[in-house]
Amino acid sequence: MPKSPKTLLSVSGLALALALAPAIAQQAAPEAAPPAAATPAQAAPSDQPVVGSANDNAPLAAPETAAAAAQVMPESFADLVQEVSPAVVNITTTAVVSQPAMRGGPELPPGSPFSDLFRDFGFGMPPGMGPQGPQGDSPFGNRGTPRRSQALGSGFVISADGYVVTNNHVIEGADSIEIEFTDGTKRAAEVVGSDPQTDIALLKVDATDLPFVTFGDSDAARVGDWVLALGNPLGQGLSASTGIVSARGRELTGTYDDFIQTDAAINRGNSGGPLFNMDGEVVGVNTAILSPNGGSIGIGFSMASNVVAQVVQQLEEFGETRRGWLGVQIQDVTPDMADALGMDAAKGALVADVPDGPAADAGMQAGDVIVTFAGKPVADSRELVRAVADAPIGDAVPVEVLRQGETVALDVTLGRRELAEADGSSSATVSPSGDASEALGMSLAPLTAETAAELGVSRGMEGLVVQSVEPDSDAASKGIASGDIITGAGQVQEPVRSLDDLDAKIKEARDAGRTSIALWISRAGEPRFVALSIAES
Repeated sequence: MPKSPKTLLSVSGLALALALAPAIAQQAAPEAAPPAAATPAQAAPSDQPVVGSANDNAPLAAPETAAAAAQVMPESFADLVQEVSPAVVNITTTAVVSQPAMRGGPELPPGSPFSDLFRDFGFGMPPGMGPQGPQGDSPFGNRGTPRRSQALGSGFVISADGYVVTNNHVIEGADSIEIEFTDGTKRAAEVVGSDPQTDIALLKVDATDLPFVTFGDSDAARVGDWVLALGNPLGQGLSASTGIVSARGRELTGTYDDFIQTDAAINRGNSGGPLFNMDGEVVGVNTAILSPNGGSIGIGFSMASNVVAQVVQQLEEFGETRRGWLGVQIQDVTPDMADALGMDAAKGALVADVPDGPAADAGMQAGDVIVTFAGKPVADSRELVRAVADAPIGDAVPVEVLRQGETVALDVTLGRRELAEADGSSSATVSPSGDASEALGMSLAPLTAETAAELGVSRGMEGLVVQSVEPDSDAASKGIASGDIITGAGQVQEPVRSLDDLDAKIKEARDAGRTSIALWISRAGEPRFVALSIAES
């Protein structure tokens, strides 16, 4: 029997199912369930701040203990839970959803005593047996019936005047949002703003003196540090679980992902809840789990607080995010690419294209390698994207690039980043040409006007079109495919118009002692650099 694949799940959603499909919605609340009341575990002890008391307008924090000072495992987490839990909330959302029409019921003869039974369970009625008569449409078989649906999640208060942080997927599409505090108090909430890129939303309730918590420095969290997760798993009310920081800097699916991985038990319904360090500071927002069955297996992901704090600040100020925009297409510098470009190490972000925008205005060129941004070294393209996003719009930022072995200083005035990004097109199929030649594991031919029209590129483009790629070649392993166009080669990226041009650049790179050559590839008009091995066997 094949093993069930592990699935990345948002951690809100009801985990009653048996690993049916990836969960993408928040936890569905039982329709007939009575309103949640505060349980003894949720009730605030007499010495614990309650809703309505902002603790002298100071954030809640961990009590001073010897274990906290020594950064060792405490005998109990109870003091920490008691101190910060009043700021953790349950979130209930309500939305009108369309109930899918259910078909495929058995064909029953008119007047059958089973007709009512199957109709009550939503199966399609026999033809002509709808409640509106022979010509009417049956609501059980022909169309869905809109209904109100509730869902549950978690969140936490970050200010005495009622700002609440949660996940965007917890409140997305909701008609109404209700916040429940640990003492059972409920308040209506409004959405201040949300950011699907980081899955963060900021809510606001009408209040002046709520207990609240603050963000800590997620960059200071170390692998092995103790953490505490609080939330509303499976709609059970406030629950605590502990674990350690298992890893940092995890990427899932987003451009700005910076997740803390933890083995603290996180389940569906925990979405939007806080991950605390031992000082009672929020270092992450619980967002997703990796699971083969919908339940916790000790692999949970919390968006790092340093990312969240930046997003929340912009949502509170503008109601939306405002990220810096450099205006370049970039890719990582691989070891092969570093060798092809004559670099000592694989670092920085390689500029594949410079369309009209801030970078072009500052004189940046395709083939440049961005090695510093705002005075800080750039390790890779992901680090650059985050640095640019956090930089202020409209300010001139110093940028250093490596160009043909020389360092060039530029000042780039950042614009506002385009949120919508175009998807790349799939590989095209090219008609065989009689002029094709073999090189680097590829069948190449000069780009003609007819082939350019076939590929949907400018008739004036020059280069070599890839007609086929040997499956076991380095070109295939680097993703080069039929329909790609080689427009340049070498450290200086001189144009390549014929196979002789490419052969000359390969010889030049070998004579310089390099084992790879950089090729400038165009796919459906989108450029990128690829380094191919030229080592002679």
